[in-house]
Amino acid sequence: MNILLMTDKLITGGAESYFCKLESNLRYEDFKVYTAAGDGELYESLTRKENFMLLSRWNHLRNIYYLRNEICKRKIELIHANSLRMVLYAFLLQKFMKKKIKVVYTKHNVTILEKKMPILFRYFINKYVNNIITVSEFEKNNLISMHVAEEKIKTIYNGVDIEKFLFQQKKTESTYNVGILARLSKEKNHQLFVKIANVLKKRNDFKFYIAGDGPEKESIRKEIEKYGLQQSVKMLGNISEPHGFIGNMDALLLLSFREVFPMVVIEAMATGTPIISIDVGGINEAVIDGESGVLLSEYCELGFARALEELQGNEEKVNGIRLKAREKAEIYFSLTKMIEETKDIYELNK
Repeated sequence: MNILLMTDKLITGGAESYFCKLESNLRYEDFKVYTAAGDGELYESLTRKENFMLLSRWNHLRNIYYLRNEICKRKIELIHANSLRMVLYAFLLQKFMKKKIKVVYTKHNVTILEKKMPILFRYFINKYVNNIITVSEFEKNNLISMHVAEEKIKTIYNGVDIEKFLFQQKKTESTYNVGILARLSKEKNHQLFVKIANVLKKRNDFKFYIAGDGPEKESIRKEIEKYGLQQSVKMLGNISEPHGFIGNMDALLLLSFREVFPMVVIEAMATGTPIISIDVGGINEAVIDGESGVLLSEYCELGFARALEELQGNEEKVNGIRLKAREKAEIYFSLTKMIEETKDIYELNK
């Protein structure tokens, strides 16, 4: 079976990381995997570049004509779309080619169409998508509540490479390192991260690290300068080894306004780095408060600062969280499990 994986672009992000994991690890005799996406820094991580089709990030008509030719040439039988835009591409390709191609859609986030025109979204998905993969039960239930056909939907959790994201032994150090790993965009709420650092600025033992790049870079830098935190808050830019960054942190924060099931949560759990997260989307399917991490219900810098201080001062609690988080990552969120369950979806469409 010839499969085409498609995503919008190869910038650093959760959906893009998922795409790259599928590209690298879907290796079965019955499947030949091709890929298509706009450019970005994650292109270098692709393992089968000879099967890659570069898409324009702006000229969608060109993309449709290009993909039509490639799909015919490579005899593509199934398209796995990693965004609603790619589902629309699949729909247009079928209309132009007058050929039925199976479509699998992994829904990573909330789309504009479902918010603005839910009836059209439901009709489109029910009619033109064969299978929908949700990355959390939270998102699956959202779709069911919109009357998307339940029998088409399966939750397959994001998977972490357990052998790469190794459990890190933590040594008691004089400095307590707090990190955030996310694209520098408004919805990731880095402003709150800076405010948390400001609450703890008199605690010289706390250091804060921001990993990632994006459109809010200068805004975040100005926020750091406004509070005079240049010595305690460091911006690292994009990092090539996220497992190393996460493993070197004493705690990782997740502060987003909107999430479905972020990859960074299970990466932190795998390394045994305690995650302190806002309770949004499907995060509570992985992070159980006080057991496999810490969940907070409000975007409050004082609450997050207090949670950090409590973890720093309670080694017994931290060790319990670390071990439980790693165990949960191994059982429920391994990359192997994700790949096998995705393969099963493809098998349904043979």
